[in-house]
This record gives sequence, structure tokens and C-alpha cells, in this order.
Amino acid sequence: MLTERQLLILQTIIDNFIDTAHPIGSRALSKDESIQLSSATIRNVMADLEDMALLEKTHSSSGRIPSEKGYRYYVDHLITPKMKQKELNIIKHVIQNKMVDFEQIVQLSADLLSQLTNYTTVILGPHDMDATLKQVQLVKISDTTAVAILVTNTGHVEHKSFTVPSTISMSELEKLMNILNDRLQNVPLVQLPYTLQSEVYALMEKHIHNYEVMYDYIQTVLTYDDSTKIYVGGQSNILMQPEFKDVEKIYDFYTMLENEQLMIDLLSKQSEGIQASIGNENEHEAIKHFSLITSSYKLNDNQTGKIALIGPTRMEYRKVFSLMQALSNEISEIFYPHRNE
Repeated sequence: MLTERQLLILQTIIDNFIDTAHPIGSRALSKDESIQLSSATIRNVMADLEDMALLEKTHSSSGRIPSEKGYRYYVDHLITPKMKQKELNIIKHVIQNKMVDFEQIVQLSADLLSQLTNYTTVILGPHDMDATLKQVQLVKISDTTAVAILVTNTGHVEHKSFTVPSTISMSELEKLMNILNDRLQNVPLVQLPYTLQSEVYALMEKHIHNYEVMYDYIQTVLTYDDSTKIYVGGQSNILMQPEFKDVEKIYDFYTMLENEQLMIDLLSKQSEGIQASIGNENEHEAIKHFSLITSSYKLNDNQTGKIALIGPTRMEYRKVFSLMQALSNEISEIFYPHRNE
């Protein structure tokens, strides 16, 4: 259990290091009006904190910097998430005013979070095959080409072009669209091939000219890529952090970031709510010198995605926690407004 004096010195040192990236010594701390302790007393407190492995010395300075254990104590005990109203208003304004489809909102969110923090954002989308089909639109754009617009219950929108026989009229295409919406609405994406065969084929045979050819095209159109998608924002932000002048560290980080399956596996393991993995707490070697902060958002009772920020261990944790909580809430509110009822 730390004393009030130790808590004050530890928090002041960490806050200062987060702001400046420079070690701080007892003489500089003694000039801080909020501390009101002599340089000698502060030096003794810093020595105690170093003995507890909460602070550590650097080779080039007599000052101290936080250790990973110090950051962990800071995150667990010393900070209360706090966000400026201006930042909250930016999130609400941007997300709510540019609401189009799921993918656009999530990519927009990744870009926005990286801009507000100057860290790298990775957002993990939900597994699309858990979703259901909400609507199909078929639009003929030439004599032999049409576009299928597929909308899921999660807000995901996909456009797929396909070939149509020149003999297929607009009225027949509308008839086919009505059949698809009547039989496939609210059907899980994973069950679409089965429902096409068991319910749609017979109706197409009865009502659609050249039904066999059209059925083959529709089968292709309604085949979904079941892979989980990731969205990245601020990939170059890490280069602006003074800690990462080491080319090898940066190379390993970007190699990891380019490996989508590795990122999916990494984020999928994270628990619900706001979680922080600091330095060596991270499993993957490429981010042993980074902090990984994650939160989750909900699209419905069964679908949850992840938001992650990757930055230096010298991270603005108070600001980051607040921003991520606000962004998670906004995304969840758009797609799952009744989640708390």
C-alpha cells in the first residue's frame, strides 16, 4: 500500500513523462506547486518507488521514468477516465452525421480515433456469417449487366455486379428481386445457399425466364466472404513517437499489422470492456514495447466487435480510455440502440 506522498510523486512523474517523454528529477519536482516537498524528501520517496520497481533510472539522466509495473499501478489505481466535451462532440458529430453503412462507419471510426490520439487504431469487425440478410436490390445498368445490393441486419452493404441474359427484362428482374426478398429476408447468411435451393429455385423455375442461368448468377452473388474484417487508422502515427526510432521495433510492428489473421487472433482474445496490456504483458513479441488498449462494441445480442489502440507505454491512458468508451458507445448506439433495455 503506497502512502499519500508516494502516490502523489508517482502520479506526478508519470503524468509528466506522458506529456514530455523526458525523465524528471527531484529538483524539478520540488518546483511543482502541487507537491510542496523539499528536493531531499522527494529524492527519498523516488528511491522508495524505485525499490518497489514502480520507477526506474535511465542511463543518460539522473531523473526517473515509470516502469511497466508503474504504468500498471497508474492505470489500475490512479486515473479516472476523463474526456473533454469538445472531443465527445467531435465523435458524436462525425459518426452520426456520416452514417452510411457499417464498413464506412467503422473505417471512419478508426481514422477518427487515430487522429484524436496520434496512435494506431485497429477495429475488428464482427463475423459476418452470424448476420442475416435484410434486403436485396437488383439494378440493371446495361443490357447484360446488373448490380445486386445486399444489406444485412448489421448495416453491412455490399455491391456485386453480375451478368444477365439480354432477354431478361426489368420487370422480370423486379419479379426476381421480390422473390428473393420474400424468401430470404432475415435468413442467416450461412443458410442462404440452402434456402436458395429449397425455396427460391422452384419459384424461379415457375416465374423467371432463363431461370437456370439466372439461378447460377444469383448463387454466386449470394455467396458471402465469411472472413472477419479489420480496419486500420493512423498506421504512420507510431513513427511520430520518440520511443520508436529503433528500425527493428518498427519493422516488427508493421509486419504484425500487415498480418490480418494474426491481428484477428490477437484482438479476438481480448475480454469485454476496456482492457489494457502494457509492454511485456502483451503476448506477441512485436508489441512488447507498446501498450495495447481494447474495448468492445455491440451490433446485436450475438455480435460483438473490438476496437484497439496501439501506442507507446507512455500513453495518455486517461484520454484514451475515455475516447474508446465514447466511440464504443456511439457505434453500439447506431446499430444496437436498445441494447440496455
